[in-house]
Amino acid sequence: MEFASLPSPVGTIGVLADAAGLHRVGWGMRRPADAVVGGDHAQAAVEELRRYFTGEHRRFALGYDLSRLEPATRAVLTALAETVAWGETVTYGELARRSGTGLPPRAVGAVMGSNPVPLVIPCHRVLAADGLGGFSGGDRGRERETKLWLLEHEEALPPTLW
Repeated sequence: MEFASLPSPVGTIGVLADAAGLHRVGWGMRRPADAVVGGDHAQAAVEELRRYFTGEHRRFALGYDLSRLEPATRAVLTALAETVAWGETVTYGELARRSGTGLPPRAVGAVMGSNPVPLVIPCHRVLAADGLGGFSGGDRGRERETKLWLLEHEEALPPTLW
């Protein structure tokens, strides 16, 4: 397993990757004892993330490994990755419908919170029917601010007026 990290406008982001693909993306990640620093796979992931944050890149080509997840979780995350592009949002309820899993919207929210590769599978694009909804990405205590920044970066929300 390879580890690399990237400073970003929303905090330092770590990645774990190998030949099977990206395994983890997260804020405040530390290198696991069994992971090597750098490596081609982790560096490729960091480069795509860097290009995402500079606006050069709107769709990730990175492969990711969801094989350890439950089938319903995989189905929801796959539906999100395949049907919600840069600049678009979807509600938890609509994503539940698109996934074909029969999960209620609240359960889809729990799936978003367990997403092992946020940003690459864009859980920040999933909103509550009546507002922003939750987000577990970002530095501790800045999760909502992170979600808003990501949505504004992708032009999925109008810029703030203040």
